[in-house]
Amino acid sequence: MTRDIAATDGWRAAHPGASIGLLELSALDNRGASPRLNERKRAIEAGLRERYRGFGRQDFLALPVMAAYDRYYRRFNKTYHVQLQLESIVLKGKSLPDVSPAVDANFMAEVETLVLTAGHDADRLTGPIVIDVSRDGDQMTPMHGTSRAIRAGDMIMRDAGGVACSIIYGQDARSPISPESSHVLYVAYAPADIAADVVERQLAGIAEHLRLVSPDLVVEQRRLLIA
Repeated sequence: MTRDIAATDGWRAAHPGASIGLLELSALDNRGASPRLNERKRAIEAGLRERYRGFGRQDFLALPVMAAYDRYYRRFNKTYHVQLQLESIVLKGKSLPDVSPAVDANFMAEVETLVLTAGHDADRLTGPIVIDVSRDGDQMTPMHGTSRAIRAGDMIMRDAGGVACSIIYGQDARSPISPESSHVLYVAYAPADIAADVVERQLAGIAEHLRLVSPDLVVEQRRLLIA
């Protein structure tokens, strides 16, 4: 069943010009490794090393999408983690991770578009789902972490169980994608100054990668929310 997801007026007021990409997929087989997906990973890694040959940290930060995230993260005294992942592939020769097809497809698209995207097991999200802004008193339990207060002003997603994801603090421990997940929701968080077509490319890339694993994949929804 397609999930109903809306944005609050508070999010629009706090983050003018931002956009959220939504990609909900079902009929996914996420239970094992995929040679075709792994082959594409190696091609993406080689392409990134060629595209960014000779780059240093300041060159990466000058990329328009990276610069937009850097401005956002610096408001919270943080560093954009996709920047670090890209640097590890290009500068250190590291490989894309092997977690599960649904998780790996997201990482693969992220390092190409640089658009931050969270992946959730859609069946673990409950009640109304809203894109919102964090407020004083909000708390969440990140993956592999303990419950903590989160700072006000961040772009977040809430469901009936509370904060399910935050740009700065990541995803919660309630709704991560597991090998058994067959119904998934990807949420791309794009601050102001990131063009909508870049977010669209992120969503399209994830779906394209996953069709290598699950040819009968069903797109329940694919759309943008604009502040």
